[in-house]
Amino acid sequence: MFQSIQRKYFILIVSVFFVLTENLNAQNPKANGYKGIWFTLGQFSEFGDKYSGGLGTYTADHIPIAIYSPEADKTFFCYGGTTAKDERHLLIMISFFDHETKMMPKPVIVYDKMEVNDPHDNASISIDDKGFIWVFVSGRAKIRPGILFRGNKPYSIEAFEQIKECEMTYPQPWWIEGKGFFYLFTKYTNGRELYWTTSTDGRTWAPDQKLAGMGGHYQVSNISKDKIYSTFNYHPGGNVDKRTNVYLVQTDDYGKSWKSIDGQLLQTPLTTTKTPALVCDYEAQGKLVYLNDLNFDKDGNPIILAVISNDFKPGPKGDPREWTIIHRKNGKWNFHKVCTSSHNYDMGSLYVEGNLWRIIGPTEPGPQKYGAGGEMALWESSDEGSTWKKIRNITHNSLLNHSYARRPLKANDEFYAFWADGNPDKLSESHLYFTNRKGDKTWILPYDMQEDFAKPILIK
Repeated sequence: MFQSIQRKYFILIVSVFFVLTENLNAQNPKANGYKGIWFTLGQFSEFGDKYSGGLGTYTADHIPIAIYSPEADKTFFCYGGTTAKDERHLLIMISFFDHETKMMPKPVIVYDKMEVNDPHDNASISIDDKGFIWVFVSGRAKIRPGILFRGNKPYSIEAFEQIKECEMTYPQPWWIEGKGFFYLFTKYTNGRELYWTTSTDGRTWAPDQKLAGMGGHYQVSNISKDKIYSTFNYHPGGNVDKRTNVYLVQTDDYGKSWKSIDGQLLQTPLTTTKTPALVCDYEAQGKLVYLNDLNFDKDGNPIILAVISNDFKPGPKGDPREWTIIHRKNGKWNFHKVCTSSHNYDMGSLYVEGNLWRIIGPTEPGPQKYGAGGEMALWESSDEGSTWKKIRNITHNSLLNHSYARRPLKANDEFYAFWADGNPDKLSESHLYFTNRKGDKTWILPYDMQEDFAKPILIK
């Protein structure tokens, strides 16, 4: 009888081992090329949809969507993909560019969104101190939950396990060395309200805490040394078409307390519009605010990149749409115009390298005149954003508008900005691109792949 019990336990242990091994070795499916998702919001006026087109790297509030890993010498990135050029079926995709071999694999499908075609459900990524890749898939209010995945092996995208499912939109995960995750995100509790939570290991999370709830917000965040920053606008009456004002908050104790830029302690959640966190009262000016990026000067002072507009609808009525630098220096906020462009959702990214600041974004007119995006350009400033010069057009004579130029975390010179194209006026293919630091070379990711690996195609 004792031997029989031993045999049963042995069989059980072996069975569990094989199940675990099978799960460990199981691979996520792959796509046969890099096909971005096309989307239309369906909010039309005289000059077309409020925004539409190739939105694989959407939104500005999904941060980060690309990370360079010096340990692996790869830039890992996620995007909203689809099944075929004439379909709108959202797939949460992940891949990488190998800086040693200059190759990239077939992209991996982390999660199939099934009947969803909305890139608000795109994902963000993070890499922990052991090299495991985490994918934060956005949900949409309580209708569609967000989902957290973790790679099964360090620096590998072959297989992912689901960790948790919860309400979260616009994911912004930050891995803090020695502490774990500090996670900023949105819930539709009373409009788009801002929350944060923390975790030491990504599996067990602290209760969600509300950061701001003035009727709704869009935020972008970043980290500088031991501080975590969030800048956000607010939506009067919960109306996103009235988005205005700029706020900035910071925490240097992992969320135990929040302060304004001048060190005043804030009571969270923020519920009133007149607060020490207010950077600029654009509401009083009748202006709308579209936040693009948040970065820091060489001294650690925050720099906000935003498009300031006169109207939420596309078309000339909203002009001038001014790309604006909002820089904290010498105890005050400084405002500098970079350029103008033709659409509220002409989203770009801000890079800071000592005294040299760069912006990459669709600032130039594109083939679809009044649609989101345009031609990508590189701008530079050597006087802390006071004056800007366009260095070059990164794309030109394009068939489709380019949009949502995204800055990888720890960006490598070879993979410096990442974006997609598409026709804002009608359903089209959407291709994915990246450019180098100088903006003088641009690659298109292979749309169709026969082999497991391929080189991106140099188009400039």
